[in-house]
Amino acid sequence: MMAQGVQRYCQGVLLGSLLFVSLSALSAMLDKTSDNWNVDGSHGMLHVSGVLTEGACRLDMQSAYQQISLGTVPAGQLHYPGNQGAPVAVQLSLRDCLHSGGHQDDLRSGNRTSDRLQPVVSVTFKGAADADNPDLLQVQGTSGLALRLQDSNRRDVRLGDRGTPQYLMPNNSQLTYYIMPERTSAPLVTGAWRSVVNFGLNYD
Repeated sequence: MMAQGVQRYCQGVLLGSLLFVSLSALSAMLDKTSDNWNVDGSHGMLHVSGVLTEGACRLDMQSAYQQISLGTVPAGQLHYPGNQGAPVAVQLSLRDCLHSGGHQDDLRSGNRTSDRLQPVVSVTFKGAADADNPDLLQVQGTSGLALRLQDSNRRDVRLGDRGTPQYLMPNNSQLTYYIMPERTSAPLVTGAWRSVVNFGLNYD
């Protein structure tokens, strides 16, 4: 999302520059009374406009790169596929949220989340899906174990898709997600494991 914010900013600067150049060129043309201004096919005029936008919030750097420990998970808790370990909360802190309002459509339900003052955000999580259960995040270093992501209402997060739109409080806001180990159908092999998941913020 930060990339989109930068992209929108650059587009705004480019359009602003074009507008400045076109007005300067027009001013220069008006100053020259003997350059065949009225001759057909010699001159033209550009009408340029644009919108300068920015992301609704700034992601706190402590939230941007986190190391989350799920601790030691006893194999006895994961006898059968679908058995889960204890969830661990993950916080995403957002700063300097604007009073700009926003709106987004929920890709699952089709419902629209909209407000004139409160920003609206959805989060996209991306990572390698588990081979036996693509709804789960793959781990490296062991077998029979994967990770399930859920939002603050304990709804499952779909990897690669936008999550349910959420309202943000102006100024500072916080999003909470949960991650938990879950047994898959693969043979269970104990040992240390790790996983990486990326996320992006969407402000449409």
